[in-house]
Amino acid sequence: MEFPILLTVIIALALIFDYINGFHDAANSIATIVSTKVLTPFQAVLWAALWNFAAFFLAAYVIGEFRIGNTIAKTVNENFITLEVIFSGLIAAIAWNLLTWWFGIPSSSSHTLIGGFLGAALMHAFMLDYREVVATHPDLGTFTTIKEAFIKVTTQDIVKFDKVIPIFLFIFMAPILGMVISIIITLIIVHLYKRSNPYKADKAFKKLQLVSSALFSVGHGLNDAQKVMGIIGAALIYYHVNMLHDPVYLKIPSAGRFDYFAQHYIWVPLVSFIAIALGTMSGGWKIIKTMGTKITKVTPLEGVSAETAGAITLFITDQLSIPVSTTHTVTGSIIGVGLTKRVSAVRWGITVSLLWAWVLTIPISAIVAGVTYLAVTFLT
Repeated sequence: MEFPILLTVIIALALIFDYINGFHDAANSIATIVSTKVLTPFQAVLWAALWNFAAFFLAAYVIGEFRIGNTIAKTVNENFITLEVIFSGLIAAIAWNLLTWWFGIPSSSSHTLIGGFLGAALMHAFMLDYREVVATHPDLGTFTTIKEAFIKVTTQDIVKFDKVIPIFLFIFMAPILGMVISIIITLIIVHLYKRSNPYKADKAFKKLQLVSSALFSVGHGLNDAQKVMGIIGAALIYYHVNMLHDPVYLKIPSAGRFDYFAQHYIWVPLVSFIAIALGTMSGGWKIIKTMGTKITKVTPLEGVSAETAGAITLFITDQLSIPVSTTHTVTGSIIGVGLTKRVSAVRWGITVSLLWAWVLTIPISAIVAGVTYLAVTFLT
């Protein structure tokens, strides 16, 4: 099947974003294992990449569905999804990801993508309403026309809040959950090993960190690769329904189209998981330094606690079909192990800076996507 040029560009951009996500976000899964010197940076990225890709088989053949991808594809009402909307959202997401990577800020690739998708869709709806107001009330001034179009946008079901609200809530809930779980795991481990030989215990936890980092990398792949798959899925479903008028897709209820897409385009999740694994192998060293050493110093024991807590959080959110940020999750987990020592062990200045980056990611991505959509509209 030959795709339209814009659809082909969208698929390519989505995979580029996935690759960038790899070296931007996947550093989260190797930050502690590198900072504790269990593996060299090169060994660590290979290890993480392997388990990022292994998550494909877990999702496809054990879980049997791609829940996170389904949620992403349905964050926007399908009546306001076009190829131009998806293209604009991807451009905004890539731009913000590269900017934060350059400055070593561990922002969320996940929320960048969601913010871009929402911002472009809202601008698309606004432009439709603006044209409608101009057509029906040509005598209105520009400011009044904009005002009327904006009011009209607020009355439309553009954003699927049943999908988006849990995503917003878990900007804060995911790190809190990771923090609580890591505190519990750390306290249990400390209690169990309080009479152990420190040297032997440290050696044992270095080996266990290989397991915990692998689990976190599986969770990262399971969570993040599906987000790109969800965006590509939204584009391909739009193509089949609105451009081809494919009778097969038209007969399927809207809620079931993504599952049908996932079954018949199995190469999409496959290449999505491959792309994020390749990105992981490319590094992300500035962010590794922030995550592994700047928030709090991490020992092998604490590395096991943080990674295990992060992995458990990601598996829980996958079961709930809620896309979360692996950056937020592992940050909360690392803060948790720091708090088991003392409150001052956490460098709260760094943590506050991270929090600002998290809060601003979605609105900034949405604004950039909206402006990009305007530019695309005027150029085409």
